[in-house]
Amino acid sequence: MTRILHIDASARPHSSAENPFGSHSRRLGARFALAWRTAHGSDENIVYRDVGQQPPQPVSGAWIHAAFTKPEQRLPWMSETLAESDGLIDELLAADIIVAGVPMYNFAPPAQFKAWIDNIVRVGRTFGFDRSRPGDPYWPLLAGAGKTLVILSSRGDHDYGKGGRIEALNHVEASIATAFNYIGITDIRSVAIEFDEFADARLKASIEKAEAEVDALVETLVRERQQRNAA
Repeated sequence: MTRILHIDASARPHSSAENPFGSHSRRLGARFALAWRTAHGSDENIVYRDVGQQPPQPVSGAWIHAAFTKPEQRLPWMSETLAESDGLIDELLAADIIVAGVPMYNFAPPAQFKAWIDNIVRVGRTFGFDRSRPGDPYWPLLAGAGKTLVILSSRGDHDYGKGGRIEALNHVEASIATAFNYIGITDIRSVAIEFDEFADARLKASIEKAEAEVDALVETLVRERQQRNAA
């Protein structure tokens, strides 16, 4: 069975499908999860984490000290400091598909999601480092694991997508992809709602388009996973 890790990062606690002041990224994430459950008749393989409402602790000096100490040399306080990070990484390692609802805040992901990224991009767990290694001393530890990342975003303005008039201002998908590529996850799909700050017919059309894209993406991923399992 395919395992899903569903993450919400919006500071807004409700979906815009239920509350006019709710989150569009939560709306798309919920739609993805519902479509996946419908396709499989079960949600037992979906793990949900709301970093928007319960963000991980940000990386501290103690965290860095502990993370860059070899596991066999760590003191008890170091293991305690890394416990939350270990749990988040374990969830990531167990997942086949990571579905991340990440709105754009001031052209980039919310701080809550950045804290999650900082906790899961970790030496010895998701990337390797050896200063004596010829060439590149860093390498991804999740390469070849067959994982897929789905980024479901929302934006106040419009034309942030590829070739759009303000593509250069969009540091959401690009920054997330950089971090995931670094640890070896390169299969990345994305859908986004735009025009939120306009709150007119263009927003409605963007929501409808994005929801249709999410539905189609779920169908595609289900088919791809079935073909992969049959191979």
